[in-house]
Amino acid sequence: MAVEVTMPKFGLTMHEGTLQRFFKAAGENVALGEPLYEVETEKVLYVVEAPAAGTLAAWLHGEGAIVECGRAVALIAEAGEDAAALAATAPAVAAAPHAAAPDNHNASAHNASAANASGSDTPAGAPAAAGRRAISPVARKLAAELKVDLDRVTGTGPGGRITREDIEHAASGAGSTTGAPAAAIAAAPSASPAVSAAADSSSKPQMRTLAMRGMRRTIATRMHQSLRDTAQLTITTEADVTAATELRARLVREFDFTYTDLLIHAVARALVRHPRMNSRLAEEVILMLPEVNVGMAVALDEGLIVPVIAHADRRTLREIAAATKDLGARARTGQLKLGDVSGGTFTITNLGTFGVDAFTPILNTGETGILGVGRIVEKPAVHRGAIAPRSMITLSLTFDHRVIDGAPAAIFLQSVIDIFNYGER
Repeated sequence: MAVEVTMPKFGLTMHEGTLQRFFKAAGENVALGEPLYEVETEKVLYVVEAPAAGTLAAWLHGEGAIVECGRAVALIAEAGEDAAALAATAPAVAAAPHAAAPDNHNASAHNASAANASGSDTPAGAPAAAGRRAISPVARKLAAELKVDLDRVTGTGPGGRITREDIEHAASGAGSTTGAPAAAIAAAPSASPAVSAAADSSSKPQMRTLAMRGMRRTIATRMHQSLRDTAQLTITTEADVTAATELRARLVREFDFTYTDLLIHAVARALVRHPRMNSRLAEEVILMLPEVNVGMAVALDEGLIVPVIAHADRRTLREIAAATKDLGARARTGQLKLGDVSGGTFTITNLGTFGVDAFTPILNTGETGILGVGRIVEKPAVHRGAIAPRSMITLSLTFDHRVIDGAPAAIFLQSVIDIFNYGER
């Protein structure tokens, strides 16, 4: 009897997944437990293994399609079954659900995308042409939609990795590609007749449209949900962290670590002192969480992901530094597992490395607090009754006012600063 390969559900919040890459083509033999396809969830890329041995009869969706959890993705013919006959009775390859209806300015882009997702240009089960080349998942999908030849695109990401921006650049005609840029770009609004007559049509500015897909769509949904469903308040303070800079100057000779590592160390210990900040609201009950798991926001080409340092309160600074280095590297190369991005109880997001002084972070859904970190700047300040150069930082704490009030939140923030500067006392 044929075996249905379904879209798995990785965690309670997952409702659908995007088929990123097929490792087997229709008609090929499949071994039990062999990698079958790659799926992009709202958090990570995941390789799905074959649930049975046999022959891959058919893919029911094309690469790039969005499939709801529990829906069939492919059919495997077991020993003794006619795979070709099974494929002939299989439903036609389906286009991605939830695809936005095209407007008048972007019909060609929608049609090109839909044709690719439905498999009308590429047979179902065809392996990805790019193989294992260094390319972000979103860039690979976008290249297929816009018919961009990846072999003629130069990657500008880390290690030559091809990014979404590289594909968009190629599709616009500025880079080398065999694709048709008209499928990705909508014309800008028409100028007045007089201007149109005088202007060279080839020099007219053009408007591009970018579809909300994958990680970008998930971030948009989650951030809007967070602002809609919680009572968020942000308090900001400028703190003297000269002692922390001196501490790092001493300890960095023994092992390498960043100020973010030092802040994770401080936040984890402050959460133990102030457990209300390490809680979440569940209907009419505030759950005081027993574990302290600190998430750190990592910027990617496609958006943002938050790997989690589990049991951060039990780890030394050296252990935290090793964990953040490992998680950051795997986040940027698409190698995170579901467990690496699950279970967070508090988040830290640092824009100081981008020259930002202060900002208003938005809560991760389900968490009570998030700490926004600005850059450390040396400036004149009053210290012990005299003006002296001091290292200053701006910290912004956003919290759910339904769970905790301003005064205890401010006390928590002061604890973070004290531990950051002087360690636990």
